[in-house]
Amino acid sequence: MEKELEMNSNLLVEFLQKPSSQFTKADIISFIREKGIKMVNFMYPAGDGRLKTLNFVINNAAYLDAILTCGERVDGSSLFSFIEAGSSDLYVIPRFRTAFVDPFAELPTVSMLCSFFNKDGEPLESSPEYTLHKAAKAFTDVTGMEFQAMGELEYYVIAEEEELFPATDQRGYHESGPFAKFNEFRTQCMQYISQAGGQIKYGHSEVGNFTLDGKIYEQNEIEFLPTKVEDAADQLMIAKWVIRNLAYDYGLDITFAPKITAGKAGSGLHIHMRIMKDGKNQMLSDGVLSETARKAIAGMMQLASSITAFGNTNPTSYFRLVPHQEAPTNICWGDRNRSVLVRVPLGWAAKKDMCSIANPLESDTHYDTTQKQTVEMRSPDGSADLYQLLAGLAVACRHGFEIDHALEIAEKTYVNVNIHQAENKDRLKTLDQLPDSCAASAERLQKQRAVFEKYNVFSPNMIDGIIKKLQSYNDFSLRDDLKNDPEGMLRLVNTYFHCG
Repeated sequence: MEKELEMNSNLLVEFLQKPSSQFTKADIISFIREKGIKMVNFMYPAGDGRLKTLNFVINNAAYLDAILTCGERVDGSSLFSFIEAGSSDLYVIPRFRTAFVDPFAELPTVSMLCSFFNKDGEPLESSPEYTLHKAAKAFTDVTGMEFQAMGELEYYVIAEEEELFPATDQRGYHESGPFAKFNEFRTQCMQYISQAGGQIKYGHSEVGNFTLDGKIYEQNEIEFLPTKVEDAADQLMIAKWVIRNLAYDYGLDITFAPKITAGKAGSGLHIHMRIMKDGKNQMLSDGVLSETARKAIAGMMQLASSITAFGNTNPTSYFRLVPHQEAPTNICWGDRNRSVLVRVPLGWAAKKDMCSIANPLESDTHYDTTQKQTVEMRSPDGSADLYQLLAGLAVACRHGFEIDHALEIAEKTYVNVNIHQAENKDRLKTLDQLPDSCAASAERLQKQRAVFEKYNVFSPNMIDGIIKKLQSYNDFSLRDDLKNDPEGMLRLVNTYFHCG
């Protein structure tokens, strides 16, 4: 633990010498006093998926104690569509474990994410973070295990085109400078996210790069480490905020949009999951995928079509979910196969010490690589409501433990071939399809809503609101309508350019 604390770049962790999960109000006050912090920010996700901010000047010690203890009132009707103006007051209460020093503030500022409470002092049933909390708790109550997750956050950086060292179109995967132009920007993003508490695995340039109308579009990705699912959502939320703010400082434009133009790689938000018990990963058994993992996958197979309602939330999402684009369209799973919906990535299962082979001076380490095994849901994208999406995945994985024939479902939906190759067309015909529009996604959610509402995880009001929003796009035939209309496609992309 001491080594972890020493290497943590969160200034509060370094100062307090304790993990953020143990932060108390007294800790926050101590840091603010000792470090000369002048302001406190409360931050919270609203219905549009973006973080909102409330600024406080620290007038005196009594006022600081009051805001940390009691929070503040906000107008819920301006934050969420399901709250009426006549009874709109909500409380926002800071979660001390999320505290970090704002890297963008001119005055020394500590920011914290908040939870919403209603007029009776109870958690707001339809708030994003409380929905995820209920989903995580229900998973543990049913299975006796902990649901963990991590995200792969893809985004495009847009700037004026450069003539020097042009990138190769759609060949940007792990490209180095000078062919990749925004590696330094990405690494500074990673540093700021880490300072804000994000547990980052790595970052790199991604496949997508192209030029359009004198602009260069370069795709990048920042991937996180697995952690408790509630923390995973908070980290992704802050990461998107950091990337946008730093881009603004650099004079760059950023988009997490699922699709920018036809024929070029879209941006996904792949979610990796693992199931833990007593600190041990339960995804493997004797070196192969465990029954636990296969049950969770079965749950995702059954609810995959309705999970798009949380993870693919605007019409451009369904221009990404098309065949032959490394984005899934069929409900199936497989090992290391990027044409499937749920992928079991390479998991260091080889019985060899590769480090000592590559480095003859090193002795065998016998490193426990079982902790690394995850499964990856590949359909979500940057339009996702992060808390709803991770809550939906927790529900789906829990559902796999509640149905009698889960292992049969897992067996029937497993594929070990590229389902888009001509010789596998008969296998392709046996698989269900993901929705092809927001409207179709709303229909699937309506049919399966009882599973998400079980244990009061998703409130009926929240499900109603999601369905209503998806239906409002009226996009049943939009993919066909814009098939040969690049200008119409561009207008659509511009409408949802800064989604999520």
